[in-house]
Amino acid sequence: MRILVVDDDPQSLLLLEKFLRGRGHQVASARDGSQALTQFVAHDPQLVLLDVMMPERSGWDVLAEIRETSQVPVIMVTVRDATEDKVRGLKEGADDYVTKPFDLSEIEARIEAVQRRYRAGEPMESHMTLGPLEIDDRAKRVLLDGREIRLSPKEYQVLSVLARRPGRVLSAAEIARQAWSRPDATPEDVSKYVYLLRHKLQRPESLPEVIRTVRGFGYQLDAGVGDGADETAEPDAAVDSGGEPAARTARP
Repeated sequence: MRILVVDDDPQSLLLLEKFLRGRGHQVASARDGSQALTQFVAHDPQLVLLDVMMPERSGWDVLAEIRETSQVPVIMVTVRDATEDKVRGLKEGADDYVTKPFDLSEIEARIEAVQRRYRAGEPMESHMTLGPLEIDDRAKRVLLDGREIRLSPKEYQVLSVLARRPGRVLSAAEIARQAWSRPDATPEDVSKYVYLLRHKLQRPESLPEVIRTVRGFGYQLDAGVGDGADETAEPDAAVDSGGEPAARTARP
């Protein structure tokens, strides 16, 4: 596998390079954010290990630029272990978050887990039309009623999970397993992104919603988006991993 390692600490960089090459990976490296983006374009990595605190451009900047064009797995590696930093990384499109000092076996295990998750999603048709919803997977482009909807990488992943099984009700736990690489993703994570998706996929009140919450079971992408609301569906209800309704979330 082609891996890009980005770290401004020469010792950490050398350690990761040697370890990953010893495991048979092709490794490119960078010591600052600007160099990281150059190496990303030059080597087309299949996974990125990305430090947060760097000169030139921070890991946050690099992550944002990567996510503009690519869904390649990114694992943030940093000394910052505050919860808000981890939450920020995951919200902005990182697939996992590792704090220093780390054990090399942990790095290897997380790389394997992220790759399994990345490959596990069932292949999506390059272009899908589900009622008024169009998804061009190659271009990562979504249209609703003919207008383009701009989604974050994680919003797109959650929508893709639902779109692969239109009409089927998926539990929050199922969606979390497929849309998140980290094992500790929660129903609240899923609920948050479904809420964001609903906000972006809003239609006139006279038209049914694209995503429904089926009380006690999970979420469903309406394959036709043309029939009336199912009497079991409550668009604003969150559902926990056990299928029980959680606290209701106010919509904008």
